[in-house]
Amino acid sequence: MKPVRFGLTQTAWTGDQESMVEQQADLVSQAAEQGATLVLLQEFSIGPYFAGVTDDVGFSWAEPLRGGPSDLAFSRFASDNGITVIGSIYEIDETGEYWDTATVHGPSGTLEHYTRKVHIPSGEGYYETHFFGGYDEYPVHDLGSVQLAAPTCYDQWFPELARIYALEGAELICYPTAIGAEPTDPDMDSQPSWETVMRGHAIANGVFVAAANRVGEENGIPFYGSSFVCAPSGEILARASRTEPEVLVVDLEPSDLDHWRELFPLLHQRRPDTYNRITGTPVGDAPDRWQGQDLIRRTR
Repeated sequence: MKPVRFGLTQTAWTGDQESMVEQQADLVSQAAEQGATLVLLQEFSIGPYFAGVTDDVGFSWAEPLRGGPSDLAFSRFASDNGITVIGSIYEIDETGEYWDTATVHGPSGTLEHYTRKVHIPSGEGYYETHFFGGYDEYPVHDLGSVQLAAPTCYDQWFPELARIYALEGAELICYPTAIGAEPTDPDMDSQPSWETVMRGHAIANGVFVAAANRVGEENGIPFYGSSFVCAPSGEILARASRTEPEVLVVDLEPSDLDHWRELFPLLHQRRPDTYNRITGTPVGDAPDRWQGQDLIRRTR
């Protein structure tokens, strides 16, 4: 890993894609003006969070990896500023299957890498299994300055995924995100737990972690922002507000990663010969809303 000045943006859906693109363009430019060479955007970066309802109009937001509105926008953000941009799209592939996909556009504007979301939530306010399935690959992308993993949103709750990425060589895990209130429990604020679990991933795996979340309200769900970047020690390097569009820029220092891994070489002290149980099924039944779902593929 080399020193990286890293940025992220958080913002709210503006109501139309054209103005959303211009808002993100401005935020990305602000990050680049502060020296960021790698910038992370939120889940469905230039669109709405359409999965808050099961209205099939949501399928109209699907687009190909290359040549669609997101590809063109991210390419412009990257090339205009000479930086690398991690974005997020609702993808329809050449076979007609749907995915939630993180993309990486390099400084020339070219789409260089992509990662499809593995874990897919379902239930009130987050009906994602209605629109897309979960993939089964864990790529790590060599950006030259850093080894990047780019899973998405709900993937952030699963320690197995972060561990696999770390074992594959990831030094920075970035999560484009859309998360907010719990419709079935309005008194629950999951933001502290959300942040804590990802800080745990950083600590247990000796990696930098970043999450770029949405703000604003869509389909009655207020998103809670709080986008952040943390060091391998779990220390918060920067955190955004819960409600406002914002840009964060921080320096990621290789010495922080090296020192933590020297103190806690956890990846090398594992006992995988004793871990067979982890691939088994849990004791007890899943909640009703999670049963009987096909999370592997979603075609229309």
